[in-house]
Order: sequence, then structure tokens, then C-alpha cells
Amino acid sequence: MLKEILLPDLGEGIDSADVSEILVSVGDSVSIDDIVLVLESDKASMEIPSEEDGKVKEIFVKAGDKVETGSPLISLEISSGDEIENKPEKKEVPFEEEKKEVPFEEEKKEEKLDNKQHISSDKTFASPGVRKLARELDIVLSEVSATGLKGRITKEDLHKYIKLKMSQSGSFGVQSFPKIDFSKWGEIEEKPLTKIQKITGERLQQAWQIIPHVTQFDEADISVLNINRKEKKEEGLKSEIKVTFLPFIIMAAIKTLKEFPVFNSSLNHNQDSLIIKQYYNIGIAVDTPTGLVVPVIKDADKKSILDLSKELMDLSDRARNKKLKPEELSGGSFTISSLGGIGGTNFTPIINPPEVAIMGISKSVWKPVYNDKTKEIIPTLTMPFSLSYDHRVIDGAVGAAFTTFFANSLLESSTFK
Repeated sequence: MLKEILLPDLGEGIDSADVSEILVSVGDSVSIDDIVLVLESDKASMEIPSEEDGKVKEIFVKAGDKVETGSPLISLEISSGDEIENKPEKKEVPFEEEKKEVPFEEEKKEEKLDNKQHISSDKTFASPGVRKLARELDIVLSEVSATGLKGRITKEDLHKYIKLKMSQSGSFGVQSFPKIDFSKWGEIEEKPLTKIQKITGERLQQAWQIIPHVTQFDEADISVLNINRKEKKEEGLKSEIKVTFLPFIIMAAIKTLKEFPVFNSSLNHNQDSLIIKQYYNIGIAVDTPTGLVVPVIKDADKKSILDLSKELMDLSDRARNKKLKPEELSGGSFTISSLGGIGGTNFTPIINPPEVAIMGISKSVWKPVYNDKTKEIIPTLTMPFSLSYDHRVIDGAVGAAFTTFFANSLLESSTFK
């Protein structure tokens, strides 16, 4: 009997992937859990294993194809003794046809842009501030649907227009660079971007265009953290667990998120209310040979320093070796990007949607700090950090309160218990 291997659910926000490698041929014998092909999604590479012992009867895809959740990938001929039967109803409605039958959302979006919701008159009514913003964004006001009083165009109307354009083209307001022959000035080498680099670049560009970023810079005394780390480092060596600063930073971030829950939230799909999350899933940006990925530590608030250290080691290693599972790349509520092991004084991290904030950690340095109580100058291990947040959701005063509370949390040993 025949058994089809279908593309499984890839997790939150991922509904398709590209076939990068096919590791079997028609007629090959495979065992259960043998890797048959490799996919690349917009977040990472993933291996698809065989679900049965059998022989490859047919391969439905080729390298470079884009496949969607539920699509058949490979057909296996398995022995009659196996009780798992191929379900014909999966084949009766091909995935592509099924998708074509439900174009509701796209029809709705096109109606909004192309239909009669634009201002029909040549005259448009908008405040000077709205007109200035439209000029900066290169928006033709006559194309924007007005929802303000007496047909006036508001800033919210411009934001909705941008979102609509982005959903249709994915590249609103971005012009391509002119083609330049760089070789006329000297020797060159052209290297194509990896799939992850291209998709990550598009997502970051989109986030930067849609989200009004504000970044605040601060620094924290990590003397207490360093003492606690040295103690845990000795404990971790017994179990071959490497203990870095990052697990302590995660704990302090979670303590701060509990105090300021708006930073652990997301806007709903209509962007008219906030989803405050009661869980603390911390994304950690990991640099890999093929590009940046962000695995997520789930329920980080329920884990100890050693638990976090062990999980960080595991996730980082598997990220660099393309072994992460789709579910390990989704569900984050707050992200930390650490360059502390490399260098730099400060940087501006870009928010990872649908989150509303991200923290950037830079390299710690020793600084002379004046102690007002003892009237002494004391060498202090200081960590620069930055916080980018969505200004639609978070005001500057709350951002400053967050960074201050975070820095103070790093001075309390109780934070790390």
C-alpha cells in the first residue's frame, strides 16, 4: 500500500517552505526517521524524516519548489502488514486548488485598494502634519481612504494604507538600487545571499518600515551578577554546562517584564487592542553561518540558571547545525540580542514582530565609578544595553522606567534565585 509524507504544520506564522535538498530517489529503500528531504522556511532549515519503513514510489516536489502545509512531498510503498493506510480524501482536494477556492482575504484587500473607498473628489482634506508625513512616505493622498471628520485623512488612515500596500507587495516605499558595474574599479567577488539571509532581510525591512521604533540606551552595574555567575560557573562545570552572563540577563528581563507587562505584549490583528501575555517565552538571536535565527526558550520564568544555561547551549548548537524544530522558532514574547561576547558599545536592535520590544546587550567594560556615599572611585564592571520598543504601544517615560528597573534588578542577588 502507499503512504504519503505530507508537509507538517511548521508552527506559528509559517505556512510554507522551500525545498532545498532531496536526499532520496525513486526506488530507494528508507527506514523510519531517515531524513528524506530538507526544507528552508522564513526562519530556519529543517529536515523531514520518513514516517514509515518502505520504498520511495514517487517524489512530488523538486529542489526550489515552494510547498505549503499539508502538501504531499513523497509517496512510499510500504508492506501490507502496516496498518496505516493512505487516506484518499487528502488527494481528492489538491492543496493548490483548495487554496484557490478561498481567496476571501485577498479579495477583501484588493477591494479596499482598488474599489470606491478612495476619495472620489480631486480635493483631499488633511492637516499639514498628515500632508508632511504623506510626502515623507511618498504617498498620494488621493489614493488614501479618509475616515476622519468630514472626509479628512488622518495619520491612522496613512498607517492603514501602508499596511495594505505592504500586504500586497511586501516592498512598499523601497526602490531597487541602480545596477552598477563594480568591476570597473577593481577585482570583485559576488556571493549570493542564503535563503535565510534574504527572508530575514525582508522581515527586518518590513518591521523597520511599519513599526515606529524608539531605542533607549543605558548601562548597568553587573558586579553582583558577576559574583553570582562565578558561583554558578563552578557548579555548572560539574555537569559540563557553560554558564555565561546571558541566563542572568534573561532572569532580570523576566522580572522587569512582570513589572511592566506592556513589554510582553502584541497588538491584535486590527491593531486596536493589546494582547498581554501571561507567559514568558524569550527569543535569543543566534548568528549562524547561513544567517540570523531566533530560537525561543519557552516558560523561561520557570527555569533555573543552570536550566537556562543548558538550554542556551543546546539551542545555539542546533541552530548553527540547522537542527532546530519549527516549534522552537515560534511563540516568543520578548527577544534578547546579545553581542556581549563580541564587542561594541551600543546598537539599535530591530523589533521582532509580533513582539513590541527587543533588548540589545553589548560588551561589558570596567569603568571608574564615583560612590557618593563612600566618596571613593570604585572600578565597576558595567554592561551597556539598549531597548527598542514600538512607540504605538509604549511611551518614552515607560521605556526609561523599564531600563532603570532592569539595571537595578541586576544588582539584587534575589533576582537570580
